[in-house]
Amino acid sequence: MSSIKDFRLDLSQIQFYAHDLSRPESVLAEKDGTLWASDNRGGVTRIDPDSSQATVGQLGGEPNGLAMDTDGNILIANIGDGVIYKLHRDGSHEVILDEIDGQKPLGAANFVFIDSQDRLWISVSTRRMPWFASMAHLDDPDGYIILLDEKGPRIVADGILFPNEVRMDPDESYLYVAETMAKRMLRYPVNPDGSLGAQEVFGPEDLGFGAYVDGFTFDAEGNVWVTTVLRNGLVIITPDGEHHTVFEDVNMPALENAVAKLADRALTPEDMFACVGPTLQFPASVTFAGPDLRTVYMGSLAMPHLPTFRSPVPGLPMRHWK
Repeated sequence: MSSIKDFRLDLSQIQFYAHDLSRPESVLAEKDGTLWASDNRGGVTRIDPDSSQATVGQLGGEPNGLAMDTDGNILIANIGDGVIYKLHRDGSHEVILDEIDGQKPLGAANFVFIDSQDRLWISVSTRRMPWFASMAHLDDPDGYIILLDEKGPRIVADGILFPNEVRMDPDESYLYVAETMAKRMLRYPVNPDGSLGAQEVFGPEDLGFGAYVDGFTFDAEGNVWVTTVLRNGLVIITPDGEHHTVFEDVNMPALENAVAKLADRALTPEDMFACVGPTLQFPASVTFAGPDLRTVYMGSLAMPHLPTFRSPVPGLPMRHWK
């Protein structure tokens, strides 16, 4: 049997699922085959096992990272208005968190993760709003991580350069963080009280030119699957810290321009969005699905559908899957 380190895909092997989606940045999968994708027209798009679709919720802003609680409600980090919401399946919603330590809204709320103790781990990419304003201040990392538990919300890590998705490893001994603008993965030891130990780099210190990490997930063997959003790619980092690219669809002239503009603090959204590839456009997250957890779906900032392919190993079941 070949190692995960040998896993590569040609772009022609990637298929696409669903249609007419709008900024499906994050994707949740349920055991029955239902998918939920974030949707900036309201809240989420529900994609049923028969492929029918429906938009659920009326949140506004830019719904971003998703998590599912024990009751099947969807928690949404809204990067547009800086609020964490609970979206019920009937489309109604409530605010979970919109202020901490006098900061209201939270800032660019990016992602929310629920652990086995029902604690919420929330990433806020920057205190600056709108989030793109932080691109001119990369010498002043102001992203942070919130823990929300029975004691209330508190900041457990700060000074991170645009933290993106956050997840815990299988035994919940570490909190992993995609540090987007540093092009690397971080992790923090988790203490019994929820406080975090010293920051560590997981894998390479820098994943390479323009390899800005976005979303990630774990497979059942402990490998970390990471999207590189401006390279339109997917990287796997193995537990020993080695990494390789599974595929990418790089628009190199546009990427070189964007990196240069970023260095000059002159990057515009147009410069960034010019980096889309002919096949893939800003893959932003990775989700394992299917009865064997070997079907992979990718969320996106720009595609109207979800890239999908088969994995040689199953994914780590999400909390709601169990």
